[in-house]
Amino acid sequence: QVQLVESGGGLVQPGGSLRLSCAASQSIESIYAMGWYRQAPGKRRELVAGIISGGSTDYGDSVKGRFTISTDNAKNTVDLQMISLKPEDTAVYYCYAQPSPSSTLGYWGQGTQVTVSS
Repeated sequence: QVQLVESGGGLVQPGGSLRLSCAASQSIESIYAMGWYRQAPGKRRELVAGIISGGSTDYGDSVKGRFTISTDNAKNTVDLQMISLKPEDTAVYYCYAQPSPSSTLGYWGQGTQVTVSS
């Protein structure tokens, strides 16, 4: 079982930046894929960014060019650097881990709130 703890959320003005971090309870090198999802009130949870072991990344269309996902194997964290934030980026951001390519169940963190508002 993988435990995930997010940090770094908060209130930021439009155009600002924020960095989220997700700490895993085990070596992330042993985890097949990790990513960030978000869910705004009244909306479905959507993929923000994902990374597969080996470094391949994927981004949601609305964040391409503004968000960057990265991993720190020494700290067992997956980070999300967000720049040029917009009010529509406001949501609860969740960290996700898929242990293996054949995993049918993944693991979620508790979520961290990001609010973009002036």
